[in-house]
Amino acid sequence: MDVLLQQGEPTAREHFGRTSDLRWYFGFFVVSGFCGLVYEIVWLRLAMASFGVTTALASIVISMFMAGLGLGSWGAGALTRRVLAASVPRTLRVYSIAELCVGISSLAVPLELKLGRQLLLHMGSYGAWQSWRYYLLAGIWIAVTVLPWCTCMGSTFPLLMAAIRQVARPSSERSFSYLYVANVLGALLGTLAAAFVLIELLGFQGTLFVAGSFNAVLALSAFVMSFAVAPAAPIVKSIRADAPAPRLHGLSPNAILVFLFTTGLVSMGMEVVWIREFTPYLGPFVYAFAGILVVYLMATLLGSRRYRNRAHALPPGGTASAWSLLALFAILPVVAADPLLPIGGMESAGLRLVVIAFFCAMAGFLTPLLVDAWSSGDPDRAGTAYAVNIVGSIVGPLVAGFWLLPWLGERKAILALSLPLFAIAALASFRKSTELAPAQAIRKTRLTFAVSAVTAILLFSVSHDYETKYAVRVVRRDYAATVIATGTGIERQLMVNGVNMTVLSPDNKFMVHLPLAFLTRPPKNGLIICFGMGTGFRSMLSWGIPTTAVDLIPSVPKLFGYFHADAQKLLSSPLTRLVTDDGRRFLDGSTETYDVIVIDPPPPPQSPGTSLLYSHEFYEVIKKHLRAGGILQEWFFDDKSDPAIKASTVRSLTQSFPYVRAFQYYDRAAGIYFLASNDPIPVTSSSVLAARIPAAAASDFVEWGPAKTAQGQYELALSHELDLKQLIAQSPRTPAITDDAPINEYFLLRRWFHSYK
Repeated sequence: MDVLLQQGEPTAREHFGRTSDLRWYFGFFVVSGFCGLVYEIVWLRLAMASFGVTTALASIVISMFMAGLGLGSWGAGALTRRVLAASVPRTLRVYSIAELCVGISSLAVPLELKLGRQLLLHMGSYGAWQSWRYYLLAGIWIAVTVLPWCTCMGSTFPLLMAAIRQVARPSSERSFSYLYVANVLGALLGTLAAAFVLIELLGFQGTLFVAGSFNAVLALSAFVMSFAVAPAAPIVKSIRADAPAPRLHGLSPNAILVFLFTTGLVSMGMEVVWIREFTPYLGPFVYAFAGILVVYLMATLLGSRRYRNRAHALPPGGTASAWSLLALFAILPVVAADPLLPIGGMESAGLRLVVIAFFCAMAGFLTPLLVDAWSSGDPDRAGTAYAVNIVGSIVGPLVAGFWLLPWLGERKAILALSLPLFAIAALASFRKSTELAPAQAIRKTRLTFAVSAVTAILLFSVSHDYETKYAVRVVRRDYAATVIATGTGIERQLMVNGVNMTVLSPDNKFMVHLPLAFLTRPPKNGLIICFGMGTGFRSMLSWGIPTTAVDLIPSVPKLFGYFHADAQKLLSSPLTRLVTDDGRRFLDGSTETYDVIVIDPPPPPQSPGTSLLYSHEFYEVIKKHLRAGGILQEWFFDDKSDPAIKASTVRSLTQSFPYVRAFQYYDRAAGIYFLASNDPIPVTSSSVLAARIPAAAASDFVEWGPAKTAQGQYELALSHELDLKQLIAQSPRTPAITDDAPINEYFLLRRWFHSYK
């Protein structure tokens, strides 16, 4: 590799550039990393609100986000070589423009996503829901929306590397890792701030405004700074773009790019698997994903700092053993997620989650090492290397989510993702000894590989999949979830990603028979959003009306027969229509109207994404699909832990519908049945309601009691009507749930400080 030659002693101004400026650049990247994670978290959620809460949609958003970063990194690297190679002021000004554009995205992206939703709604049959054309059109619009701004984000790495190389040449060979540490630190702070503070206090729009303001401050600071630095002295010799990188572990120079692609693929693929694997222990909350991300980033930060501290002392080829350890650490989560481990309670989640830190720390050590080795401070090379790593990060979630998890399950998916790392470890360990890698060091590396491989095999062989804790079970896996049906008789239950969704309960029958009986005319059809065990679907069919059921997870309806013996007969009925789709997206793309719409959101009400089924905006969509006199039934699981969620749900309903009533079928019941309509819901007697129910439906209604007659069942509900004003009074300051303010999902500050704001 060519040597950078400097001319003369540095001036005072140049010395300032080598010391003070570096701290400024570090600060720039802390703030930039902070904003980047905030954007990723919020944009993903806004895109789901506009295009549907589906795994395919989430994958499209994340892929476009990462693709923009990679494109910006590669493009800016080429720009620094061809245009900005000898001008620090010009480089900083281009950087300031990039940050300003990122800041503008905080205002532009929400508007662009809403516009895209409206465009797709007007595409007619060509953009029909649940069609490949819909996802194609949504993907194109998301790419148009996200790619330009993310390209600006990705460009910042090569741009600041170019500035560092021009003002601090002796320090520039490892400038990528210097900025990488700052970026990861900022990303960690952004995750903590957004997930645990900002979104709950400010909503999504307010959180984006904070990030956009920070980007504007960055842009202004860099622009002002560009006038305070002198143009760099010309570089006599620099690293040519086509110069080969140094060999690593005696392998081809291009092996570094292969390693970078692999670490990106495995790391992001692992993250997808961890989310599903640890949900049974962390719970179905946004904080579970945030917790995984925090541990991931914190450990990555520690690993990259470890590399920075040891970089100058690392012997050539001295990191070969790190690959064996990385591969071994990749296997550890299969043990941590073992349901047979003798640990439980709150400490279980923390102890299990901390295991991923070993893998993340080692990946954080190796990633900047690889980019530094490939680039030696050259921003063009660094841009290419980082782009390759990002390409792996795009492929990883797709491979894990759409192939490995449905095909192999969580435990075997971990094994499959670890195999490429063991292959790299074997290549690094079983190389010939050289002067840079003496025989003694080679023997030590091979011993580490052997011990790691044997340990990994033993750990995997003694671990268990989560479903093995249930003796009687049927398991279905797809790209969206792992679904387990377990239990016998009335004790059967449905679990999604290890979380109990529902049991065989009269609740599901009340959800259907109550609103249908309140209709003053015979119903013509009905819609159920969230299929569950199919109990409500079965109850609605007992009224002899066309019934549409929508569920997000493909495997859930496939287990209908486990819970109900007459499932196959009902599925073959001409009245039956099953749809796998996001319920809100389904309604957005449909013009059909219904007499009754039944929504049975997954418990608990704090689950991620459920606010989109409780929000004021969603109810406005529902209103368009109710016939005159039609009724919406919204079931609410009331665990009494957070009255604010209940109060905000009531506010959303009453602000959307002029007529709302609420019932339970016995005191202290966990379920509340909210009935809402554009027309009056008449006050009537249980005998009148019972007279409206067909004989087959009445038989279904009393199947599990608690009353023995349909009139008795209705009397239980009518005698336990709830006062809406009293429900709101439990948390009078809590506003309605909206798409921008998901009160139910973000609740920690409210619980800690016993106040909404």
